[in-house]
Amino acid sequence: MTAPARPGLQLVLPFEAVGLADVPRVGGKNASLGELTRHLEAAGVAVPEGFATTADAYRLYIDANGIHESLASLLSAFRAGQASLKDTGAAVRALFLSGTFPAALTTAITSAYRDLAGRVGREQPAVAVRSSATAEDLPEASFAGQQETFLNVAGEDELMDACRRCFASLFTDRAITYRELRGIDHLDVALSIGVQRMVRSDLAGSGVMFSLDTESGFPRVIQISAAWGLGETVVQGSVNPDHYEVFSPLLADPALSPIIGRTAGAKESKLVFAPAGSGTVLLETSPAEREALVLDDAEILTLARWAVAVAGHYGRPMDMEWAKDGETGELFMVQARPETVQAKRSAGMFRVHRLTGSGPVLARGAAIGDAVAAGEACVIADPSEISRFRDGAVLVTTMTDPDWVPIMKRASGIVTDHGGPTSHAAIVSRELGVPAVVGTVSGTSSITDGEPITVSCAQGAEGLVLGGLVPFEVEEADVGALPSPRTRIMVNLADPSAAFRWWRLPAAGVGLARMEFIISTLIRVHPMALVHPERVADAGERAQIATLTRGYADPADYFVDRLARGIAKIAAPFHPGPAIVRLSDFKTNEYAGLLGGSPFEAAEENPMLGFRGASRYYDERYTEGFALECRALKKARDDLGFTNIVVMVPFCRTPAEADAVLAAMAEQGLVRGEAGLAVYMMCEIPSNVILAEQFAARFDGFSIGSNDLTQLVLGVDRDSALLSSRFDERDPAVESMIADAIRKAHAAGIPIGICGQGPSNHPDFAEFLVGEGIDSISLNPDSVLRTVPIIAEAEARRPA
Repeated sequence: MTAPARPGLQLVLPFEAVGLADVPRVGGKNASLGELTRHLEAAGVAVPEGFATTADAYRLYIDANGIHESLASLLSAFRAGQASLKDTGAAVRALFLSGTFPAALTTAITSAYRDLAGRVGREQPAVAVRSSATAEDLPEASFAGQQETFLNVAGEDELMDACRRCFASLFTDRAITYRELRGIDHLDVALSIGVQRMVRSDLAGSGVMFSLDTESGFPRVIQISAAWGLGETVVQGSVNPDHYEVFSPLLADPALSPIIGRTAGAKESKLVFAPAGSGTVLLETSPAEREALVLDDAEILTLARWAVAVAGHYGRPMDMEWAKDGETGELFMVQARPETVQAKRSAGMFRVHRLTGSGPVLARGAAIGDAVAAGEACVIADPSEISRFRDGAVLVTTMTDPDWVPIMKRASGIVTDHGGPTSHAAIVSRELGVPAVVGTVSGTSSITDGEPITVSCAQGAEGLVLGGLVPFEVEEADVGALPSPRTRIMVNLADPSAAFRWWRLPAAGVGLARMEFIISTLIRVHPMALVHPERVADAGERAQIATLTRGYADPADYFVDRLARGIAKIAAPFHPGPAIVRLSDFKTNEYAGLLGGSPFEAAEENPMLGFRGASRYYDERYTEGFALECRALKKARDDLGFTNIVVMVPFCRTPAEADAVLAAMAEQGLVRGEAGLAVYMMCEIPSNVILAEQFAARFDGFSIGSNDLTQLVLGVDRDSALLSSRFDERDPAVESMIADAIRKAHAAGIPIGICGQGPSNHPDFAEFLVGEGIDSISLNPDSVLRTVPIIAEAEARRPA
């Protein structure tokens, strides 16, 4: 044994003794754990006890075993092309694995382990042994997964063996490749080992969380993923976890519960401690575990508050890991590192991908990124087949781990069967800028090797894999360079899953959120079928409804909960700007198409002019369904905290009908003017314009529905292909009505806007609206970039 430890050399440090300034000594991972332990316990963030070996300990091991010269020689031969990556990695790891620990290092590690045992009150406690390279987890690079972690290690001999393997893992093939690509000198990097009390999350659950939306970069949401057992299944992407979203600005109020997303994942398996001794074993989860949520609301909110505290302390977006102890019920933060993808993205640049064609849907999953890619599918079910991957192809596989990174870099798109938004495939795809659809379940079986496919993440949270090379276009603009028109620009949003992607747009709020779209996509069930399930005769529909509402004591609560969170998610991107939510405006034939809907809907000859909009809300045939809509709105405002929600009533034919609707809302606790509740009306029927003064006395604002107004002024069915050339909101009769509505609204002292594509499609129509003094124009989000300059130009030609 050579090179004994120098006197005073620190080989081991407790987490309490290190912080961010100690990255050169203990690596990014361990420095972060020390930082959390030292500075965030006051904020309630709990970190398991532990210690770290230092870079000096690593170098002492190298010196004691005479590794340095052989290491340099092997790496030099690899860089010169004289040896393969596989052979080089194996030879280097063998140098470390055949080494022995110098006495000083053995004593330092075992003494620290015994001290840890005393602190936790257990003899030979189980610990997690994690690698922490001194160049990892930097703001400009993510080294997640490059080195090894060993879980449920108990006993001094097992601990020392795990430490030896950690040292060797600094030279896994994937770690060598990553440093080569980053231009980092292998000999400049040292490895610190973190030894941390093993939280019994195998008996409960664990996962990861981010202090922003990982797809859009929206900075005011906390994303949490959770699965049963140890967290490696979530990080590796071998399970589809639960997914929770919390709106962080409202967390400061303890009376609110701003959980805007809560989805149960399949959680097909769990990693648990081996029945005897050290190590872990992968088990299938029970049906009950797959259906149940890992975290309750209080735990979700606790973790979200921790995420806010951690991100605030670090002053940047963070990527964190957490665990729940199944013996004590305690939550712990077990890792925190800088988020490295969205943090590098310019807040001003905005890119929109749009499919301009279509194709058959081969698979669906979670969208990673917001881009579109097309290419030939390369289906690889096993890592042994990696060598046959073709550059530019779309990688289709079950799941990925760090060994797959070299070919992921060469892929145009990625599709996996397993994994969620925080899986390895998702994290690496974001960093590479490669669109991916993860957690498809059936991608490898439904996609044929060699067939042309398109990976589309342009729809929002749901990614699609389409058959064929579907054409698409890309629009890019610097949002900061857009003009700022006097007219308020708002956006129309319908899909909660896509709401966050638009947060960078220069919008003052949401001008139109269509409740019926949320119902049809998130809920799928007719509300009356949930109130009166006995009237649903179709056995297949009853079974589907039972599956959807499983976990809710009252099936009606399913409707209220899902709708409330969907509305809240749409209200979040531009909060505290207004989010105008239109009450459901299904026609009878559309309502009948929902699960269980047909027994509650009559057949109408002309549903467009039938039992729709306001006429339903106070009618006994739908009052119980309307009560659920009101409960959802009240929950979104009162419980979740989104008081920026404005309620809008569609297709209100008479002032008397307006009174009836407002009374029906008040019966359900939605009283106009109370708790700041504003109620608007769609101005879309000629009577709304003719009697505008009377309607203005009952509502706080108008929004012009140009489609229905055009239809009813011109007598042209807006859905008729035969009359499409005659349907034009620029017709003088329609423009006269719009001008009159604007004038009367302003005379009554209430705001008036318009929601529709007319201003985007017709610059002259935008100029007309500006000239009439409209207060706001609400646009479909993908048309904002091209329409804002049109509106600004129109204002320039018509000075205020």
